[in-house]
Amino acid sequence: MAEPASPTTDWHAREPQAAFEHFRSDPAGLDAQTAQTRLEEYGRNELRPPEKQSRVQRFLLQFHNLLIYVLLAAALVTLLLQHWVDSGVILGVVLINALIGHIQEGKAEKALDAIRRMLSQQAMVKRGNAFITLPATEVVPGDIISLQSGDKVPADVRLFKVKDLRIDEAILTGESEAVEKNTGAVAETAVLGDRSCMAYSGTLVTYGHGQGLVVATGERTEIGRISGMLGQVESLTTPLLRQMAQFARWLTGAILVLATATFVYGVGFQAYSAADMFLAAVGLAVAAIPEGLPAIMTITLAIGVQRMARRNAIIRRLPAVETLGSVTVICSDKTGTLTHNEMMVQEIVCDNKRFEVSGSGYDPHGGFSLDEATVDPDAEAELRELMRAGILCNDSSLTRDEQGWHIHGDPTEGALLTLGRKGGLDPAYQHEQWPRTDVIPFESMHKFMATLHHDHAGHAFIYLKGAPERVLEMCTCQRVRGEDIPLDHDEWARRTHAMAARGQRLLALAYRGAAPEQRELRFEDVDGGLTLLGVVGLIDPPREDAIRAIRTCRSAGIRVKMITGDHAVTAKSIGEQMGIGDDIQAISGADLDQYDDAQLQRTAIEASVFARTSPEHKLRLVSTLQADGAVVAMTGDGVNDAPALKRADVGIAMGMKGTEVSKEASEMVLADDNFASIAHAVEEGRTVYDNLKKSILFILPTNGGQALAIIAAILGGYMLPITPVQILWVNMVTAVTLALALAFEPAEKDVMQRPPRDAREPLLTGFLIWRILLVSVILVSGSFGLFILERNAGVPIDTARTIAVNTLVSFEIFYLFCARYLLAPSLNWEGLTGNRYVLIAVGVLILLQLAFTYLPPMQYLFGTAPIDPGTWGRILLIALSVVVIVELEKWIIRRYLSRRQRRTPAA
Repeated sequence: MAEPASPTTDWHAREPQAAFEHFRSDPAGLDAQTAQTRLEEYGRNELRPPEKQSRVQRFLLQFHNLLIYVLLAAALVTLLLQHWVDSGVILGVVLINALIGHIQEGKAEKALDAIRRMLSQQAMVKRGNAFITLPATEVVPGDIISLQSGDKVPADVRLFKVKDLRIDEAILTGESEAVEKNTGAVAETAVLGDRSCMAYSGTLVTYGHGQGLVVATGERTEIGRISGMLGQVESLTTPLLRQMAQFARWLTGAILVLATATFVYGVGFQAYSAADMFLAAVGLAVAAIPEGLPAIMTITLAIGVQRMARRNAIIRRLPAVETLGSVTVICSDKTGTLTHNEMMVQEIVCDNKRFEVSGSGYDPHGGFSLDEATVDPDAEAELRELMRAGILCNDSSLTRDEQGWHIHGDPTEGALLTLGRKGGLDPAYQHEQWPRTDVIPFESMHKFMATLHHDHAGHAFIYLKGAPERVLEMCTCQRVRGEDIPLDHDEWARRTHAMAARGQRLLALAYRGAAPEQRELRFEDVDGGLTLLGVVGLIDPPREDAIRAIRTCRSAGIRVKMITGDHAVTAKSIGEQMGIGDDIQAISGADLDQYDDAQLQRTAIEASVFARTSPEHKLRLVSTLQADGAVVAMTGDGVNDAPALKRADVGIAMGMKGTEVSKEASEMVLADDNFASIAHAVEEGRTVYDNLKKSILFILPTNGGQALAIIAAILGGYMLPITPVQILWVNMVTAVTLALALAFEPAEKDVMQRPPRDAREPLLTGFLIWRILLVSVILVSGSFGLFILERNAGVPIDTARTIAVNTLVSFEIFYLFCARYLLAPSLNWEGLTGNRYVLIAVGVLILLQLAFTYLPPMQYLFGTAPIDPGTWGRILLIALSVVVIVELEKWIIRRYLSRRQRRTPAA
């Protein structure tokens, strides 16, 4: 029996015969009985689903959160007060939050399912010396499989016979070009993208055909190994959720201590009855618990989701909205993210000139320049002839639909067709005027393609394109200024080396005349005597808007790092063009393997470009950056990106060209595959956090003022100025009107000029605590003070409490305008009218308070009484004081900060 296959077995470093001996197989294939035995031993060629929690378990775990416990306690308190509507509202909020979390976790589990669906459905397998079609799940180690153009590779295969075989391995390596395969062993240390003798499960055959021996199936394959990594990657909680959990613990402890101390003091020192003090303690707890905060937080995040969706960033997990605002590092894949994943001719060397070509991908809009001056291609005969050669010696086609331009065939040939169109040559017309008579197709062993053409006047000629080193061997002349002159091999070697150093893939084009009667093209016809037309340099071009977005990110204090499976030279070139960093050095995956933890951490922080990386490298880099305190966003589109996407604080997948695996492992999907949309999303994320902070800064002083009013009443031996049921009314109506309006605040002007906030910073900073205490004292002084004055004047208790409630609400209305800006002045036209939702909320709340005060049913439910216009005047005058005091406080802080900034440079 064959030895068990291991995912770490270095088959790429062994000759095919060693694999045949290991699996007791031969080129005739396995017999049916042996195959069945191995199927029982190794299992089916599929990825087993992991054990999952039941839906009920997942749903119940949503309630395992201290903030939820606080809300449930609030619901219990309101039930004890027999306030059924309020209890229903609070329980409804808890239930909605649990449902959202349950649904989002269910979606996250689809990542592994998406990987399992990527395995091939059918396979051509050799059994009993004959090829038969079998379900891919029945393929076993030791099987011989045949691979043809268009096939999806069903298992990991050691190739032993190939004919011009090319395989697209982008889902595993991120490399934009299909990889040319051969049968020769490579170094044991070769990274996955350089293992030219292997074909991996889930990759796609784009050209040629081959045969190979299956060396790994199911979970032992490379894609199975990534699936295993994805299942083991720990998903991190977001900074906001960590802060809210910490805040909930602090708040719960504070409320319990405060309520207990109040109860003990009232019974022991003020001679209140235990029953009265129990109700007072309950009222204090109700006053201190911000029942509306979780709902406001959820709504604010949801509004951020809608805003981001309008800017092509689709959020899959709600808390990721806020996490984007604290991102300090964006790790981006190259192909299809920073670049178009479309080959383009960037440079042409011909006629002893170096032309540069502008444009983007397969879109045939662009121009030509020489020494930075625009040139007309019609005036450059040799350039025009080279472009014609690229069109005629070509088997691909270029089409256009509503989504844009698409290539059908080889990407390199697509780039040549696009080049010709930029130069004003129509491919259909060129083929009509110079029809093809014969062809020598591209073969890897020859490294060129040649075509024979005849024009309508009877002339014949041959065009050839291929690898520069091969084509230069076949050329004796070069075309310069309309003449064929001897070829300078040394000069062309220098030119091609310089082009390759700029990260370009090179292709040489040549021609020679042929006899008019020649109708067949033979290898001896192109074995020598050709004239070189020139060499083109191709790249996968960077996105212009991605370059601008990187500039924006850097100005916002966000570092951008490129982690790609592509070659180091190409990665370095693209990194320089993108402006990712200064003095870029591309660190290879092989280098990372040699680093210890300290070296890896230093390199992860300092370097900007990482090339020839594996999924493990990407995961290690993300984890290392997080260990250093960074909040990491990771972009990607392939299966190889999925583990790092899941590990990152924010995983960002490409929506158009990304695999389903990458999308399901991510928190965010870019609908337009545009890196620039990330910068927009970061801006929205920062705005969402600002708005959350403003909402908290608005809600908590209300709770603080109410709690302090109760404490002040007990300390002074007075009746409670506000009843628990009135407290619930204030908390609910202000949360659903005033606090909600802050969720719609637009971005502040400097939002993308600030450095990222520290994710470890507590939700309540020293400044916010100071502001909350200041406003709480203002609110309790005004509302409780007016309550005492009214009671001393002989006003009935119901009327005095109605005045206290309306004073408290009026304070909040005026304070809302102050809360729109943390430090900037609010007493201006923008501060008063810049958010129409604020004005709407104020109008709605005024109507609610009038109903609360004057409608008989509300008076019955809440124990209120009507008040006269004179009293309203006193209420508004007192409430206006919060604007004066808070705006004065802002002015003092701004002056202090301004003076400190002026002193800093001198220091």
